[in-house]
Order: sequence, then structure tokens, then C-alpha cells
Amino acid sequence: MHSIKKGYFFIFLLITLDLISKLIAEQYLEFGQSVPLIPILDFFLVYNSGIAFSILDINNKMLSFGLSILGLLIVGYLNALYRVQKSSIYQVTFILIISGAMGNILDRLVDGVVTDFLYLHIGNISFFVFNLADTFISIGAALFFIMEFKKYLYNSEP
Repeated sequence: MHSIKKGYFFIFLLITLDLISKLIAEQYLEFGQSVPLIPILDFFLVYNSGIAFSILDINNKMLSFGLSILGLLIVGYLNALYRVQKSSIYQVTFILIISGAMGNILDRLVDGVVTDFLYLHIGNISFFVFNLADTFISIGAALFFIMEFKKYLYNSEP
């Protein structure tokens, strides 16, 4: 139970880090203006009313509200999985995914959109614009799938 409480502390920290980064991006970046950071990553402030990779980004308040409700239901389910998980690596995956989802949900609840500000590209080839919450979700999901694949391959628990 002690590690579960530590996990909630880390969830709180990651959500806070995400929301602060979004506030800083909104304060110091101009909408749509690219500011190079490293050769493949720019600061680039945009707003996304849809889900991952701007899917369903049609700027509809009801859809945005519905996505928030769906997100909260998913977070509730992931939280239940987290609370019974014995494996620390799986706990980390749930901490990352829950943190990212809640960061984006809380951001969306303010004005119906999620603040994205990191633009990944190689030369003129654009990939996507994302935020720290998206990074947490992606790393957590990748780690989860790696662990599940490992479990499948070796027919064992981590």
C-alpha cells in the first residue's frame, strides 16, 4: 500500500509538471509560430480539440466534453488496475498513463482544447505536435506493450 501512495504522489507531480509546462508555453509562445529547440524539435503552440494526433479535432464543445468524460472513465479503470498491480514496472506504466491522461483532461476542461507545444519533425517532414502529457502516455503505453510482449514470449510474469 505504501508504494501505491508514492505512486499517487508521482501522479500529482507529473500532472503538475504537465500543466505548468502548458501555462509557460501559452505565456511565452505565440500561437502558430515555430521556435527551433533542437534540429528535430521546435516549440510550436497549437490547440487540439480532438484526441491523439489531432484525430476528431473539429472544435466541437460537446465532443470535447464527451472526450473528457470518456477519458475520466478510462482513468478510473486504469486506477483500478494500478491499485491491484504487484509489479513495480507495471505500476510505473499506469502512473505514466494516468498522469498524462489527467493532465490533458484537466487542460481540456478549462476551455475545451488541449495545449500542445512540442513539434517533432525531420527536415520538412512533419510528424506531430504534442505536450508532456502525451509523452507520459506514449512512454507508459510503450512500456506496457513491451512488458506484455515479453510476458507472451516467455510465458512469465515480470
